[in-house]
Amino acid sequence: MEIDFEKLIRLQGLDIDIHQAQVLLDGIPLQQAAIDQKIAAGSQAVTAAKDKLAANQKKRRELESEVKDVRARITQHKSQQAQVKNNKEYSALLKEIEDDQRRIDGLEESIIQEMLQADDIEVEIRAALDLQSKDKTVLEADKAALAKSAGEAESRIQDLGRQREMLLAQVDAEQLTLYQRIFKKKGGVALSAIRDDFCALCHMRIRPQMLNELLEKNKLITCENCGRILYITLDTEAPGREEAEAAKS
Repeated sequence: MEIDFEKLIRLQGLDIDIHQAQVLLDGIPLQQAAIDQKIAAGSQAVTAAKDKLAANQKKRRELESEVKDVRARITQHKSQQAQVKNNKEYSALLKEIEDDQRRIDGLEESIIQEMLQADDIEVEIRAALDLQSKDKTVLEADKAALAKSAGEAESRIQDLGRQREMLLAQVDAEQLTLYQRIFKKKGGVALSAIRDDFCALCHMRIRPQMLNELLEKNKLITCENCGRILYITLDTEAPGREEAEAAKS
């Protein structure tokens, strides 16, 4: 039986195209997950800035509450001054009032610092929100593009699969069995063209006797070095090392 190399070459081309489309499709979920992580990171930056502002406001309320308590204590001490019976007690109350006033001065300075810090944090929040909005727009567009690519890859795989099934019915069963075995064993490339008497993939010189047998096209002959099915072609773009590398990727 004469070997129909054209069908085998077409089959290999389909298998390589299917593999490449599947690799593309398989990689999309990881890319989508990476985008989701970036979107989440933007949200986390906003949340962190808002949490910082909440902590600042809490600290400010605590300081203001303490100022209120100290003022109440000063008022109490001043009312007690009118009731003291000697200078020692009066001086003691006066010292407590002075200490409390210094405490208030320190607390009010801290409150001012918290207010200034709050202004900076609010700027940080606005910047984080702005960046989040811009990044999310770009990232969502990237996700949409990936979803489109996934749909296209799935459609391509289905279309190529249908072509492959139709072609399989036209290939001799024995030849197909050998092809499939080598295809699985050799990283997705079962055929290799002969170029200038060399195997295009492993560059092994082909013996003249094998070349003559190949010209007869009555049996499949494999390369003595790489084990792939050899065929003769005048097509300079016949499957070669580039296809092998693509199939492995």
